[in-house]
Amino acid sequence: MAAQSELEEKLVCSICLELFKVPITLPCGHNFCKRCISDHQGKQEQAAAGAKQGFSCPECRQSCAPQLELKKNVTLSKVLELVRASKTGVKQCEVTPGGLCPRHGRPLELYCEDEQRCICCVCTVQQCQRHRRALLEDVHSRKQVGNWGATGGSALGLTGLPHQDSSEGLRSVILSKFAHLEKSLQAFQCQMVAKVEQELSAALRRVEENSNTLKGHLDTLRQHQEQARDLLVSTTDHRTFLEVPSRSLPRNAGCRCFGGTQRGDARCLRAGLGAAAPPQAGARVWREPGAVKVGPSISAPRVPFLSPDHRNLTFDPDTANKYLELSKGQRRARHGTGAAGGWQERGSPFEPWQVLCEQGYGQGCHYWEVAISSHSVILGATYRSLPQRQPPGHKFSIGLDGGSWGLQVREDGYLAWHKGREEKIQERLYTQLGVRLDYGRGLLSFYGLGEETRLIHCFHAVFTEPLYPVFWLCEGRAVTLGRRDQPQPAPQETGTVGARL
Repeated sequence: MAAQSELEEKLVCSICLELFKVPITLPCGHNFCKRCISDHQGKQEQAAAGAKQGFSCPECRQSCAPQLELKKNVTLSKVLELVRASKTGVKQCEVTPGGLCPRHGRPLELYCEDEQRCICCVCTVQQCQRHRRALLEDVHSRKQVGNWGATGGSALGLTGLPHQDSSEGLRSVILSKFAHLEKSLQAFQCQMVAKVEQELSAALRRVEENSNTLKGHLDTLRQHQEQARDLLVSTTDHRTFLEVPSRSLPRNAGCRCFGGTQRGDARCLRAGLGAAAPPQAGARVWREPGAVKVGPSISAPRVPFLSPDHRNLTFDPDTANKYLELSKGQRRARHGTGAAGGWQERGSPFEPWQVLCEQGYGQGCHYWEVAISSHSVILGATYRSLPQRQPPGHKFSIGLDGGSWGLQVREDGYLAWHKGREEKIQERLYTQLGVRLDYGRGLLSFYGLGEETRLIHCFHAVFTEPLYPVFWLCEGRAVTLGRRDQPQPAPQETGTVGARL
């Protein structure tokens, strides 16, 4: 018994202080439970230096390579199996005087069936690692039963009775295990069938809803096609044909295109015509995945200033980044060089160089205009839940999630942002820009305002919340709500602003 306790002490993990569970040997030779050393490795590699330097042994502190592959110690696992089997046995065999291994001086606790000799735990590891082994008391019981059955048992006619009793008990255990397993499998089967039926019903409902939506879209496209063909027959000038549909089509016959954005109703209309509407001579026409685009020789009609759906905007000072300075009427924002005093205590401002407008728009058509000082500006629209923290790898958060849409003005063109994906647009730089929101039709359009109005980009989406105009300004840039050449309405004071121009 003392030897058994001493052996168990050697097989204890120094981390959890219990017998090894799936023993792992480190390069330094120390052994630990796989789960214990994995937790230790994970904690050390989470540190900035640990991810590069690896981890150290909990006992000797020797460094191990990063991402070291932890392999099971097979020999030590077999020794643990024998120790656990001996603990669950009926009784440990008593070590009689002289019952020690002549080679190692350890108690003879096991029996090697291949060499047919008693062995100790050291013999198990060194000489009999691949041999068949058993506990001494088990071998003694088998031989005793065998001898009894061959002599007195046969004389009394009771040969095989101990084996018969053991078989009956084993049979009962096996039947009980299989009955429990069968019951568990039946319960799992019912659970999985119910889950599959539930998912199938949900999928069928979604298919039906999508089918009804597609039918409505097809009807709308047919109406577009019929009206376009009528216009094609009655109109001989190609330019007039391309400009008329965007003004004459009914508002409830909006284009519902899938898989991306569209640049204007007239262009979507040309996509539905196919061969029935040949392109204008000299116009460049090309296609990209998810959209149909017409070359820059075709322009959209000028959107008049202060149209019936025009909106006057004001900036929300509580959302402005501390480096953004607002004018007295909150109609102009400029990225200054220093933080405005006291702004950190107002509301929840953006960490990026961004600011929201106070006005949010839902159902209906809305239009606003913006004047920018130069490039390196982003204008867009977003739900109120736009993240206020600066995302990793970006200086802005507009257009990086599914609830915001942005147009980045660059020196060499534009970038349209949505869900973190960008689309490059080749167009000249405009300092006067118009934004039109058709909430019901799911259209958010950006126009360049000059001698003629140019459609820069149009987002198509399904809006579920009110949209707020949002802006991002690089250092030294300024944004004015409304056009510079139009008189501004009287400002409405909303309190003291951190810095005024």
